[in-house]
Amino acid sequence: MNFNLSEEHNAVRKMVRDFVDKEINPNIAEWDAAGHFEPAILKKLAELGLMGICIPEEYGGSAMDYNTLAIVCEELERGDTAYRTAVSVHTGLNSLTLLQWGNEEQKQKYLVPQAKGEKVGAFGLTEPNAGSDVAALQTTAVLEGDYYILNGQKTWISLCDYADHFLVFAYTDKSKKHHGISAFIVERTMPGFDSKAIKGKLGIRAGNTGEIFFDHIKVPKENLLGQVGDGFKIAMSALDNGRFTVAAGACGLIQACIEESVNYCHERKTFGKEIGKHQLVQQMIAKMEAGYQMSRLLVFRAGCLKNEGKRNTRETSLAKWQSCDFANEAANDAVQIHGAYGYSNEYPVERFLRNSKAPVIYEGTREIHTIMQAEYVLGYREDKALSSMLPSWPFEEAKEKVKR
Repeated sequence: MNFNLSEEHNAVRKMVRDFVDKEINPNIAEWDAAGHFEPAILKKLAELGLMGICIPEEYGGSAMDYNTLAIVCEELERGDTAYRTAVSVHTGLNSLTLLQWGNEEQKQKYLVPQAKGEKVGAFGLTEPNAGSDVAALQTTAVLEGDYYILNGQKTWISLCDYADHFLVFAYTDKSKKHHGISAFIVERTMPGFDSKAIKGKLGIRAGNTGEIFFDHIKVPKENLLGQVGDGFKIAMSALDNGRFTVAAGACGLIQACIEESVNYCHERKTFGKEIGKHQLVQQMIAKMEAGYQMSRLLVFRAGCLKNEGKRNTRETSLAKWQSCDFANEAANDAVQIHGAYGYSNEYPVERFLRNSKAPVIYEGTREIHTIMQAEYVLGYREDKALSSMLPSWPFEEAKEKVKR
């Protein structure tokens, strides 16, 4: 068991941290206040090879391991949740799902330009009346000749106004419930597609989130991902990847809370001494540090399982649940440490607190993950083998195993 990061890991961490300090931190307060998503950040991330960081080189990626993706997400969220979310959706939910389930033609057409950052990918599962209860979705896809006719809508879709490609889940046979859901690759330019941003969010205001609509969209049969009826298991495996990146991002938010709180503890004095000298303030700092260290261990454990090509639903669920709760608590404590100043945007901790709430809800609420973990322990839940898995890392070794 090796807890040390490689030279490559540390080099990527430094690169992303420098990028965040140069490109995001000087502007994020203004973008957050204005509710502005800056797409130029995605282009710059692509130039650094970060939009396809853990995609094999043959598909346009940087071919680094899955824990490198975690490092990228951690450092991005240290700047702001909005840009970690963009990478989570583009890489975690979309590109890795194409890598896992797509055929060669789909990978060449959609995955390659996404990994290069030439196109942006997004994910469409949640609906106005279907969140945790995926089987309640209403979007339908009816086969007519060489096309599926797609009708419905999705909500709380990140990058709704900027993504070029969307992975969309719809019923092809409602009588089969979960087994009647299929997955499709939908292009923004297909006639009948529309999107609308959601305003008035509590947090992640610098992110683009909204609704997407499908009005009799003709989706070619070749854009069916996997087989008919595979949609539910594809969606759940995609969430394994998305949750992994969310958990990693939460580590970055905790780190940001620690950095800001430590600086303020040395800056602010009460009763004749730095507030960091007060034991109850120290207690909050200690809780942040403990949460950070435990969260990173859970994240990297899940990443190591991904590197080995093993199923990691249970481990990723635990990492997502705990790290997001720790981040929410850390942000709340950071505001408390800053006192009245924490309640204003003079310091970034109020933004951290607002941003920290959404990850406790999306990609599986804390309640869903609590139930999942209990069912694993009680023996009520068991992860079955999937017909398709992410390739293990190094990717060349994975290819050789397939050949043998």
